Amino acid sequence: MKRLVHVFASLLVIAFVTTGCVEEVIIDPTIPTGTFSDAKAGSFVEQNGTGSAGAVELGTDEDGEQFLRFGGAFTTNFATGTVTVYLSTSETFTPDPMNGNPELILLGVSRTGGEQFFQVSPTAADRFTHVILWCASANIPFGFAELN
Repeated sequence: MKRLVHVFASLLVIAFVTTGCVEEVIIDPTIPTGTFSDAKAGSFVEQNGTGSAGAVELGTDEDGEQFLRFGGAFTTNFATGTVTVYLSTSETFTPDPMNGNPELILLGVSRTGGEQFFQVSPTAADRFTHVILWCASANIPFGFAELN
């Protein structure tokens, strides 16, 4: 019995020591890995008095994943709570849900101003040349940016 207690105590010590040495790494797929390199960039043009402004960049991270980045000075009116972000083939929001919205790629929802990233997966084709800020609850565009 004494030997069993020593074995159990040794296992506890080993478990304590090894768990204290392991560093937990959390990978967040919503932000780029390493350096973000922009390939195209633009600036938001305000629509409907929403105050949309700021820089936007489309590029890749060190793993080759594509991201859209809003710069630190990005702002818009969040009176309805959220603004939906799309890549588009033009500055005009042209939904076509019956055909899978071929002119739009939904990237996500923005709830705050400032820097933020949206992963583009799968990678957007070159024909997607604009970013659109769309407010679904008001059914109006809040702004767009042409990517050059």
